[in-house]
Amino acid sequence: MAFEFLVVSAVMAIQKFTVEVQPDFIERQSKTRPIEALAEIIWNAVDADATQIDVQLSHNEFGLSSITVRDNGTGIPHDQAHAFFSRLGGSWKKRGGHTKGKHRMLHGSEGRGRFKVFTLGRVADWKVTYEAPKSLRTYTISLLESDIRTGRISDDRPAPAGAHTGVDVTISELHHNFQSLEPESSVQELSEIFALYLKNYRDVKISIDGRLIDPSTAIASSKSIALADIKDEDQTHTVEIEIIEWRTATKRALYLCNDQGFPFSQVSTRFHVSDFQFSAYLKSPFIALLHEEGQLGLAEMHPALSGVIARAYEAIKEYFKDRSAEQARILVQEWKDEKIYPYQGEPQSSLEKAERKVFDIVATSVNNQLPDFAETPPKSKALHLRMLRTAIERSPEDLQLILREVLQLPQRKQEELARLLREASLSAIISAAKIVADRLKFISALEQIVFNPEMRNRLKERSQLHKILADNTWIFGEEFNLSVSDKSLTEVLRQHRHLLGDEVIIDEPVKHISKTRGIVDLMLSRALRRHRADELEHLVVELKAPKVKIGTKEITQVEEYAISVAGDPRFRTANGVSWNFWVLSEEVDKYGAFRMNPDGIIEQKDNITVGIKTWAQLIQENKARLQFFQEKLEHEVDQGTALRYLQGKYEALLTGVITEEILQTPEEDEPAESAI
Repeated sequence: MAFEFLVVSAVMAIQKFTVEVQPDFIERQSKTRPIEALAEIIWNAVDADATQIDVQLSHNEFGLSSITVRDNGTGIPHDQAHAFFSRLGGSWKKRGGHTKGKHRMLHGSEGRGRFKVFTLGRVADWKVTYEAPKSLRTYTISLLESDIRTGRISDDRPAPAGAHTGVDVTISELHHNFQSLEPESSVQELSEIFALYLKNYRDVKISIDGRLIDPSTAIASSKSIALADIKDEDQTHTVEIEIIEWRTATKRALYLCNDQGFPFSQVSTRFHVSDFQFSAYLKSPFIALLHEEGQLGLAEMHPALSGVIARAYEAIKEYFKDRSAEQARILVQEWKDEKIYPYQGEPQSSLEKAERKVFDIVATSVNNQLPDFAETPPKSKALHLRMLRTAIERSPEDLQLILREVLQLPQRKQEELARLLREASLSAIISAAKIVADRLKFISALEQIVFNPEMRNRLKERSQLHKILADNTWIFGEEFNLSVSDKSLTEVLRQHRHLLGDEVIIDEPVKHISKTRGIVDLMLSRALRRHRADELEHLVVELKAPKVKIGTKEITQVEEYAISVAGDPRFRTANGVSWNFWVLSEEVDKYGAFRMNPDGIIEQKDNITVGIKTWAQLIQENKARLQFFQEKLEHEVDQGTALRYLQGKYEALLTGVITEEILQTPEEDEPAESAI
């Protein structure tokens, strides 16, 4: 493709100039965003040593009608005009790194930026004023999108009185109304694009419709972070990322820049960094090299650059994680000073540290998201903070309910907060740690009520102890699930039926060896998953109140269950099923001690085992299982706290067992066995 430029002299003589360009040149220019096209015109002005650039938007009854960018740069001598517009891909800027007059760093280098005006409109006019040997001269260059091969350069003439050097670029017959260029939308983005340049060159002023682009008033803070060098073939290129935080809302972009911080393009990426408003500038001479070679548009497909973009993304996330922690510390200290922070003293365990960390993240985010929260009266604020603490301690579901129903956090913010907590792994830590902590309290309290003589004598087997254990079958093994509770052997058979097959009909009750109906306290089942997929183990527990010693009567009772199961052919139908029958109480009499072996087994035959288990054994097994987690969580179980936990959870069941007098008894008076 070739462009023809008509130079019109005073005697109307026309001189033609041609410009050779690549076929895809115009297509690449037309893909520029409107704000980037406007920025390119401004870059051309500062590259011409302009110190004042004013963007003027003209309107008519239909909206935006024309755009003028006026600067006070050096202008272009008339005899060089055709060269400036003909060196596409070979601009003078490419051969030097600084402007001619003020020696400022150059942004452009290819001489093609001026053609981005056609992103905005169909007609572009450059009114140029330059300094000739004896006076200021002025002329006009005009281009039409519909006939871009033909450019017109007027003759030059003396500039009017009061004129100054510079260029007025006017784009008319606009393609759209371009609301994005109105000051309300464009000031912030232009501030982001020119932030680093205006920080370095304080004498440059840019305005749009009278509104000054002044990043210094909009910048809250900035931070530079060195990243690992880019190694490309036999060259090594330095890399740095500069993060600028803004006082006003922005879309949070990552700009690809040369090593001086001039943005060439913007990377589409989403940042999950809470409520921070920022722009990030990835700076490297390697980026400038890719820009010159026309490869920057495919940045994310270039292995070396895509790798450094990924590292920049991680550096940004890490930076704002630290900033979030800093903000939380400041805010938390304010709450402490107001005496509304819902925690007292320092955390005493890993669990408490994790809980507070989650609370600080959530509460800080709520404070930032809800403008009225900071102005809420202290009593109301304290109530909301206590609600958040309670929800965090109970479950993620409760927390989501508080955020949604009470604080009315937007759905987007709820999802962002949930994602942040998942990434921090804190919610999972708390959920798991709460289970362990609650179990430690349960074991401690259970130990006290079965060994403390006063509580033990008041504890009822079926109405209290039975129901509490049915709700905590993990005490018999993590893998056990409750199948039946306080049901007959026939109901046990029905629960067992899924292994027997549909051909087994349960229309007759299981015949107990000595009773019309044998009632099983607890039957628990677990899949063994050892050699066969259908292997299953049943545990039948006959509970006795702690004050009952295990002797002839109790052993006979559990043996009769075993004999009844062994004698019913329906229980023997399935292979790979084992049965364990245990009688559980505090003490064993001489008969029981004589019958059982060191492992507590009384009888073992085929797939059936009968044995004795004491509360001391069961509690010790659970303590041993939980000891590792207790040490890692640095969790100490206070006996009074443990009893209050059990009383609070099973208040209806433990009425009269755990009395207020017992809760107020000093710990040193408690039985030594109950210490964990």
